[in-house]
Formats: sequence, structure tokens, C-alpha cells
Amino acid sequence: MSEFFAWIFSILVVSPLQADIAEQTRNAGATLNIIQQSQQCIASQAPKLIERAGNDMWWASTTAIGVTAGWTDPVSLLDRRDPACSALVGLIKQPGDDV
Repeated sequence: MSEFFAWIFSILVVSPLQADIAEQTRNAGATLNIIQQSQQCIASQAPKLIERAGNDMWWASTTAIGVTAGWTDPVSLLDRRDPACSALVGLIKQPGDDV
């Protein structure tokens, strides 16, 4: 059952997160270095998010619903302590965000 939740979570959260990051870095005119960091960020964070989703079905469900409904910014799921992610979050942070 946990593998099923991880799979659904990947479709509903991780894939849109990857697409959102790619679009925002493109729109921001990100440098090659930032684009590479964003790819490293997703590569390191996606497995952690999927593992958490498989182990915590409640978190996976509420997070997937929040992201799908637009209540949760998928970027908020990234670990800002990860150096690759901190640069990315700083780039795509919107005015007024509390990131």
C-alpha cells in the first residue's frame, strides 16, 4: 500500500514540482549554474519526498491534495538547507513569500 501512495505522490507532487522549477528557472533567465543546481536539488529531494510519502500516508495525502488544489506551493517542500535548493528557492521566491 505504501508503494501505491509513493507512486501517486510522485505523479501528483514530484512531477509538477519538477515542471514548475524548470519553468520558473527558464522564466527567470537562470544561469547554467542555477539550472544545474536546480537539477541537483530535485535529484536529491525527490527520493526523500517519495520515501516520506511511502512511510507517511497522511502526509502524502494532505500534501498531494494541497499541491493539486494550489493550497501548497510545491517549492515549499524543498529542503532549504540543501545548498543546491537554497539557491533555487532564492531565485524563484515570490515577493511577499515567507520562504
